[in-house]
Amino acid sequence: MSDLFQAAGLDKSAPQPLAEAIRPQKLSEVVGQDHLIGADGPLGRMIASGRLSSVILWGPPGVGKTTIAQLLADGTGLHFEALSAVFSGVKDLRTVFEKAEHRRSMGQGTLLFVDEIHRFNKAQQDSFLPYVEKGVVTLVGATTENPSFELNGALLSRCQVLVLEALERPSLDKLIARAEAHMGEALPLTPEGVDYLTGMAGGDGRYFLGMVEDVYRYAGNRGTLNLAQLKKLVTTRAAAYDKAGEGHYNLISALHKSIRGSDPDAAMYWLMRMLQGGEDPRYIARRLVVIASEDIGLADPTALMVASEAARAFERLGMPEGEYPIAHAVIHLATAPKSNAVKMAIQNAKLAARETGHLNPPKHILNAPTDMMKDQGYGDGYIYDHDTEHTFSGQHYFPEGVGRLKIYDPKGDGREKSIREKLSYLEDLRDRLQNRRGSR
Repeated sequence: MSDLFQAAGLDKSAPQPLAEAIRPQKLSEVVGQDHLIGADGPLGRMIASGRLSSVILWGPPGVGKTTIAQLLADGTGLHFEALSAVFSGVKDLRTVFEKAEHRRSMGQGTLLFVDEIHRFNKAQQDSFLPYVEKGVVTLVGATTENPSFELNGALLSRCQVLVLEALERPSLDKLIARAEAHMGEALPLTPEGVDYLTGMAGGDGRYFLGMVEDVYRYAGNRGTLNLAQLKKLVTTRAAAYDKAGEGHYNLISALHKSIRGSDPDAAMYWLMRMLQGGEDPRYIARRLVVIASEDIGLADPTALMVASEAARAFERLGMPEGEYPIAHAVIHLATAPKSNAVKMAIQNAKLAARETGHLNPPKHILNAPTDMMKDQGYGDGYIYDHDTEHTFSGQHYFPEGVGRLKIYDPKGDGREKSIREKLSYLEDLRDRLQNRRGSR
């Protein structure tokens, strides 16, 4: 099997990190990705047929993307060529493609593995297209970022995107068993320590095996380490958060939906995940203002005031004190009655405006500042609501030929309950007043 460490001078006899020493030798040994490598999985079917299509492996770090690419080459008899988009440029790509064309002329196919393929720019990604289309290379790209955001549509259309999952506890237990077999002794940790270590992994098998290796090295003749000793050995892992990537959108979505779902505990959790990950609190504050109108609206009119004031308060205070008004707003919004009636009113009004935007307002609600406009009927029949018995004339304000449209439909929670009752009363009163005028 081709080995990426050969380029660095590592061979079978040289010392190797534990993760490399127990790297799977067969596709069936890869853990946590049975949905891809199983007999019914897309990669399993490709290996069985002996024909490999170009694919993009999308998943978090340390879940086996590089290993899978190497094993796919072995399983299909392709020459394995590896590049990293971080260190490679157009010259490197040209060299790889020239070698692949020569290899193809000799009857040998090439699997080109590109790590962090999302780091190539548009022109570099476009350079793959003719070689993938002609079959000069079978491309296996690896990325931790959402391909739909980071890769060209043309390249995506020529590759199958396969999603790799973060490693869960059963998969990490298998890695422990392999490490124990390799080391020739049980992992020197109490059950509580194992639980803590697997929790620290964050689904990253490579990082996990690095910690396992540290445990073996530190334990030495100390015997089995307890939880307290382990915590001194391993430090808290930095929060996984990319302010410019998909993580940014995933976490703000989690915060938004937790607030919408009236779960202040989850909302506060995601808020702190974002703040500790380095997110700009101003961005969060702006989103809270949007949430106040989109998901709460008039069910609690104070929600918008609280969110807006939290944003202003943060500008005055900065961090760390500024997180208090933001947390205040998050909890207020999460516990407030919910209504998307304002959002739906916007959508309904936009649709109606698109369909009837060519119609003028009825003349009776138009001002008539000139004699000519008065002669044309501007303002004729307008009733000044304040002069009526109920301070409500019930007149028709939509364009002529357009009946009454239900644009705003309050849900009936919080203050919208009284608004709904008021609108129902006015609707009934409007009908009675219009019937009364029609009977005259």
